[in-house]
Amino acid sequence: MANESRPCPCDIGDRFDYGGRGQEVQVGHIKAYVCKPSASTDKAVIVIHDIFGWQLPNTRYIADMLTANGYIAICPDFFVGQEAWKPSNDWATFDDWVKTRDAGKIDKEVDVVLKYLKDQCGAKKIGIIGFCWGGAAVQHLMLKNPHLKTGVSLYGVIRRFEDKHSLLHPTFFIFGEKDDIIPLEQVTLLEQKLKQNCKVDYEVKIYPGQTHGFIHRKTEDINPQDKPYIEEGRKDMINWLHKYL
Repeated sequence: MANESRPCPCDIGDRFDYGGRGQEVQVGHIKAYVCKPSASTDKAVIVIHDIFGWQLPNTRYIADMLTANGYIAICPDFFVGQEAWKPSNDWATFDDWVKTRDAGKIDKEVDVVLKYLKDQCGAKKIGIIGFCWGGAAVQHLMLKNPHLKTGVSLYGVIRRFEDKHSLLHPTFFIFGEKDDIIPLEQVTLLEQKLKQNCKVDYEVKIYPGQTHGFIHRKTEDINPQDKPYIEEGRKDMINWLHKYL
């Protein structure tokens, strides 16, 4: 379980020992990790990192998983050169730190990445996934960006966009039942608001017994009882992308 003093325990399970099979490239004014499948495709997925940044091996592992399922995957540095959060940082400073990294103010970077995917990679159908901070960013983009086809928000911090629910595109919301920073009452309220306001397809799914960060957790730390839900969540994510891209 997460330490209650941590407002965003994405590092539970620590990091994968994973190098990545893609490469780092410059995309306009930001850097990005890109991985492409061997067969050509016009489908791409933008991966939005959590507070631990675009270089976190866990996130690159998921990007490579998307590529193994036939997608161009790109994980840009949405902190635009600002330092990512470190587990050794003082959590008492977290609120001030995150105020300088607004998940609702990444539109300029997304436009640059979309142009790169279309011009340099031949992408025509583009979706988006994001974890925690990045999950909140997915919700923001699904509310306003007309160029994205679909999104998957993985344990996105609901309180950052809790009053906005008129999604433009099909969106899948993944939550853990035992997530210390996203109480189940917030998830229930999100479902109610979506039911009242949302005109497109959506799904909200809660995975039993799972804590924050469970989809991209270090494999060595997967408990036997958790493994089926982690695998199910990853499969659900891929299936949603397959359905709408």
